[in-house]
Amino acid sequence: MNRLSLLTVCALFLAANGMAQSGGGAGTVGGKVTDPSGAAIPKATVSLVNRLTSYRQEVFSDPTGVFRLVNVPPNQYHLEVNAAGFTASDQDVDVRGAVPVELKIQLSIGTDRTTVNVEASDLLENVPYAHNDVDMSTLTKLPMSSPGSGLSSAITLSSGAVEGDSNGSFHPLGDHSQTSYAVDNQPISDQQSKNFSTQIPLNAIQSMELITGAPPAEYGDKTSLVVNAQTRSGLGQKLNGSLLGQWSSFATYSEEATLGFGTAKIGHFISFNTLRSGRFLDTPELLPLHAIGNNGTVFYRFDLQPNGKDAFRLNLFGGRNWFQTPNTYDQLSQDQHAKNSTFNFAPSYQHTFNANLVLAVNLFFRKDFINYYPSRDAFADSPATLAQRRTLANWGVKSDISYTKGRHNIKTGVQLMQTRLDETFALGITDPAFNALCVDAQGNPLSLPNITNPAGCPGSTQPNPGLLPGLIPYDLTRHGSLFRFNGSANINQYAFYAQDSIKFGGLNVQAGLRVDRYDGISTATGVQPRLGLSYLVAKTSTILRASYSRTFETPYNENLVLSSSTGVGGLATNTFGAFGSQALEPGRRNQYNAGIQQALGKFLVVDADYFWKFTKNAYDFDSLFNSPVHFPISWKRSKLDGVSVRIATPNLHGFQWITTMGHTRARFFGPETGGLIFNSPVDNPVFRIDHDQAFQQVSQFRYQRPKNGPWIAFTWRYDSGLVAGAVRNLDDALALTGAQQLAIGFSCGGAAPAIGQALTSTQCTPSNFGSTRLVIPKEGTANADLNPPRVAARNLFDLGVGSENVFHKEHFRTILRVAITNLTNKDSLYNFLSTFSGTHFVEPRAYQAALGFVF
Repeated sequence: MNRLSLLTVCALFLAANGMAQSGGGAGTVGGKVTDPSGAAIPKATVSLVNRLTSYRQEVFSDPTGVFRLVNVPPNQYHLEVNAAGFTASDQDVDVRGAVPVELKIQLSIGTDRTTVNVEASDLLENVPYAHNDVDMSTLTKLPMSSPGSGLSSAITLSSGAVEGDSNGSFHPLGDHSQTSYAVDNQPISDQQSKNFSTQIPLNAIQSMELITGAPPAEYGDKTSLVVNAQTRSGLGQKLNGSLLGQWSSFATYSEEATLGFGTAKIGHFISFNTLRSGRFLDTPELLPLHAIGNNGTVFYRFDLQPNGKDAFRLNLFGGRNWFQTPNTYDQLSQDQHAKNSTFNFAPSYQHTFNANLVLAVNLFFRKDFINYYPSRDAFADSPATLAQRRTLANWGVKSDISYTKGRHNIKTGVQLMQTRLDETFALGITDPAFNALCVDAQGNPLSLPNITNPAGCPGSTQPNPGLLPGLIPYDLTRHGSLFRFNGSANINQYAFYAQDSIKFGGLNVQAGLRVDRYDGISTATGVQPRLGLSYLVAKTSTILRASYSRTFETPYNENLVLSSSTGVGGLATNTFGAFGSQALEPGRRNQYNAGIQQALGKFLVVDADYFWKFTKNAYDFDSLFNSPVHFPISWKRSKLDGVSVRIATPNLHGFQWITTMGHTRARFFGPETGGLIFNSPVDNPVFRIDHDQAFQQVSQFRYQRPKNGPWIAFTWRYDSGLVAGAVRNLDDALALTGAQQLAIGFSCGGAAPAIGQALTSTQCTPSNFGSTRLVIPKEGTANADLNPPRVAARNLFDLGVGSENVFHKEHFRTILRVAITNLTNKDSLYNFLSTFSGTHFVEPRAYQAALGFVF
């Protein structure tokens, strides 16, 4: 029995002999409502409300006066209790984990009071880490323009510390998708964008906490962003459900359905979703070419709470993406496509020993199946034909004990996980100019298909100085054969953590220690102390924060085996020209955060956070040509810093305003390790990677009154432009094809290129060229660190209107929604010829309509 199996058995034995309420990091608020004599008050209305997120859960006390609110996301709430003939009661409630909050509420006999004043304290949350909370009521009204990426879109639109990118990917705090998900306490650190996996649908999620600073010790692997998500439950629910059909531009159609029901002891919730789009992936041309895709998901959650001590939960999820690789005008005949499938099985058990002590055990098994298919005619693919089949499976257990007493809130636990990787890959060069053996006097590549040795370059030609000799046997234009790779690996991970949140009046101290052992293609151990402080200045309604985090960043698992095999001495002795000579190793990071949260009266709260991160072994991905096939890489180190800001109002008589904004400086230092083909040493010792953006902001304005009545929502997003390093000067622009010059909006003195007809040096001079979609530095001023090329700035506007109850029915509501995304039809790029992500346009203006029913 290997070490992981032995530790898993030990953890399960501990759980089975330990002998729970809401599961998965969610909390429970319960208690009893009595009159002044101590007699129970039945049918009292108990409401739990968060003013900023608009989260609301409401129950009635039973004949004995007992009430219980379950599946409550971690946050600060206001509890309101009303009963006929009694004066209403209200108080603040802080839910921080699985330990139930038990309350004794005594109502005074008197006049009913049904309104509760909003105070500044209701808008503040005294915790040492920066975060945003998003509730389901907000998720349903966010504009979604990337099919199959609803979760990613919600994250990007809800956090100023996250920069949006193509195909649902994003960059939290200057890193590429360094994100850990905790879905009902199940840890998931693999990529969730649709290129790599199938995302859990938004209609299965109740709420999300987005942590972007000072991650608690229970979170590891990838910690630039922690998404703590709670799914929907049927516990205590009468039969309810929804059916929604949607239509959008680009031949996009979708159907969504949910069903929930249960009792106080048993709950069922299920969601079904299907989608088909003519623009499934973001395209390398403004209008989609060969971009059809479809998506389907099903999610099921079962809850069982046979008594007040034990709780069982089972989450099941299955999903599938099928999509074409979008074409460019330079490769119209290619027919590459992909299929990704995901299966997830996650049972859990929770036992409440007493009002202070809770044990939770989460088991999980998750597997992604990824297939990438070439064109039937290999030479229809350019500059290479490629095929891939791989699986990524992780399984394990996370078990922890939570203890709350007095000023302490302690959690200690273990996470044991194995990830199994199996990779098959094939590649063949189909463009004779891609790795030409000979060049002419001007350095232009020559086809010469019968030349297989650069020593045989004829006449005035000369050997190509940039030749990769290892690729010659796989050049199909020179009678070569396909390169084939088959590899597998098991990665074992063991983590132990302990943390305590300690309150001293207005001071909150969060201290923790996490120890990770990574045993895979490379091995390492990370000891990670973490400390955060927050202090409430009650007089001014101000919270001050500061924190230090030591984290252990693990390599990306997608294509990790092949990417760790391409270095010097590997794969036919450096076939692909990789620079690094060792497997990708875990990174180590020091992160500092400082922030402030300020309530301005009872109508507005401002939250600002500064972060600074220094990482040894900093991760990213290399993109293979313009395909969605990516390979993990690491850089020697990175220095990242920036600011995130959130400004928000509570619900003010139906109106709510939320603005998030951020600035990120992302500096990376070579050399690079891993990857495929493109990972040679960079020209500069330090450069700005394509996560670097000077400023972005999202402003959302919503009005809805009454609760399920008509609403209007307006969103404004501004992006100053990510770094795009491919076009540093006029010479780089002139080296592009006509279609590529068109893509960046290139022109010279009023002359424009055409497909198949690029502008040349006879038409362009350093004083007469320009680009509408890229900011190209003036001649002689480009600097990879201080003045890199960037995507041009863009403003995007979205408008939505609708009603959640068109015919004003109480038990069967009709939903109607209409939206326009990219209202002004701004044509702009996410990136261009990026080594890390390729070329992708922002979606043009799209119209959306939805009709549905809720019961």
